[in-house]
Amino acid sequence: MRTYRETFDDGPGGWFGWIDNIAGPKRLEQTPGTLVSRSPWWIDYNHAPPGAGYLHLLFCLLTKGPGYAEAYREAGGWNRFIEEEFPNEFTGARVRIRTRGELKQRGAQMVLLIQGSDHGLTSGWALTAAPFAVGQEWADQEVVVTSDEAQWTCLGSRHDRVKSYGHIPLETVLRDVSNILLILFPLTIEPMGPIAGDPHVLRAGRDYPVWTSRLPEGYVVLDDVQINFR
Repeated sequence: MRTYRETFDDGPGGWFGWIDNIAGPKRLEQTPGTLVSRSPWWIDYNHAPPGAGYLHLLFCLLTKGPGYAEAYREAGGWNRFIEEEFPNEFTGARVRIRTRGELKQRGAQMVLLIQGSDHGLTSGWALTAAPFAVGQEWADQEVVVTSDEAQWTCLGSRHDRVKSYGHIPLETVLRDVSNILLILFPLTIEPMGPIAGDPHVLRAGRDYPVWTSRLPEGYVVLDDVQINFR
């Protein structure tokens, strides 16, 4: 077995947040030993119905190139996962995090998201059967990256992103993972006032305002990440 561990003692270690589809990655708050993701978070509408729904991206890590470009280095710093050539085969891996925070979840849960690509199509799978709790006290929690699709939710794609996002079998994705994330999912999207058109065809938070009081609010502190590969 091989173990990846990031304690954030020397920087973000390749972990970053996300601004939006246009601006891309952003640098998270970092102090020696912790990384902080704080609301408001961007509404990721790439998987709006007929996909699985909307989500917030809290913590992101690339696990392979060639996407390890300058923008990601500026946001996340030196990516130990890529530079030290940790495995991209995640089947059976155990992901453990140490975290705390204050979070008004409003129906969302913090879960692990794993993504992989095949022939230009990216498929995201959220481990919705094993959410992470977020409380004010430090807590160590672990999930197992099982290949049982019943434990996961495939995010799919909104109506106009089907050439970019879609369904790839989970076993295929786990054999060659391109990035992992901690996300809040699902989100309750409620337009602020009447809108002209289908809210899922339009882009929530960009084409029309939403009630932010329905969305998660708060912060999450990440202290330690360990991945024990099988």
